[in-house]
Amino acid sequence: MFPKEMSDARKRAFNLIILFGLVSLFGDIAYEGARSVNGPYLKLFAVNAATLGLIAGVGEFLGYALRLVSGYLSDKTKSYWFLTFLGYGLLVSVPLLSLAGIWQIAALFIILERIGKAIRSPARDTILSQASSQIGTGFGFGLHEAMDQIGAVAGPLIFTVLFLLIGKQNLGITAYQKGYALLWVPFLLVMFCLIIAYRRVPHPAVLEAGQKKAGVADKLSKVFWLYTLFTFVATLGFCSFILLAFHFKSANILPDAQIPLYYAIAMSIDAVAALSVGKLYDVMKSHRNNHNAGLNLLGVIPFVTLLMPLFAFSQNHIFVIIGVLCWGIVMGIHETIMRSAIADITSLNKRGTGYGIFNTTYGLAVFLGSVLLGFLYDRSIAFVIAAIILIECLALIVFFYMRREVSKGAMGDI
Repeated sequence: MFPKEMSDARKRAFNLIILFGLVSLFGDIAYEGARSVNGPYLKLFAVNAATLGLIAGVGEFLGYALRLVSGYLSDKTKSYWFLTFLGYGLLVSVPLLSLAGIWQIAALFIILERIGKAIRSPARDTILSQASSQIGTGFGFGLHEAMDQIGAVAGPLIFTVLFLLIGKQNLGITAYQKGYALLWVPFLLVMFCLIIAYRRVPHPAVLEAGQKKAGVADKLSKVFWLYTLFTFVATLGFCSFILLAFHFKSANILPDAQIPLYYAIAMSIDAVAALSVGKLYDVMKSHRNNHNAGLNLLGVIPFVTLLMPLFAFSQNHIFVIIGVLCWGIVMGIHETIMRSAIADITSLNKRGTGYGIFNTTYGLAVFLGSVLLGFLYDRSIAFVIAAIILIECLALIVFFYMRREVSKGAMGDI
């Protein structure tokens, strides 16, 4: 399939993706495990939905807005590994949630974890894009996301098993803190795997050397900006799981032990969707001989996103499961196409900046969406559903405009 002289590079690239997959796997055991119960945990501190939405929104906004800075710094200094290590190091804030005695301290740790992700993500994704250039960006990011989601499933299950073992119907703060304390183990494994990855491939840029894409200049194109606008609008109407979990507990739809279990189910769907959509993304690019062709798959996001609240906010358990499945599908597409596409529509010299701008826009949308939907939830669930449908219809308009630009052909100005 590939020239013989590329076989060693492909092997090193594949090994690096696997190692980063393990880093994300253990990282997700830690922070996705925590995120599956952060909503109910804060509920025990008597936090209302509006405050919860503000905490989630601030955390997500900083977790993405700071990527503009870290992405620019990664391009300017080429310190991709340093920023990756620093960002993953802040995962220590997750097991430290076991020590929180008041909601303000818990909120601080939740926000610090998001800041850590902001620092590491542009640099890590740049390294992954360099490795994925050897095997296909869609498949590379899809494989990484699938491994990532193994951890995202395992993390919530830790809390599910722990809560079942405790056996109480209504759990208190102490039970949740015992679960957070267990997350010291995956945090240490994250740092161990990261050290191995660095020692194996200290200079990942060589994996993409000489593979400059035809038509991709050292500037950010019109397609990139339309893509970023679509991302903002589509994400604005995407309800965070922390609000769904808050709803499940507040409305007594699910017992405490089942909430992280449902999150684990969503993460499983995320993993399957990531691999499937990632591979399809590469096939579409190859079939149409256009590195922008895979962007057409983004049209699925608004349709599934507007369906999700219709089911997830129902009192029917079957509908709730369908809503959770829809949530997982959207997340799988977010984490695969939205990340891999940046590698295809930006040059290597602008890669970190591209990821920084994209992620900042994504974070702003998550922040505004979390605050808006949390505010509306305190008034009426019907308002939440109506807002999501309206926003996603607007996202479809932006998508079709972007699709028209993509369909013009090879996009000679890119």
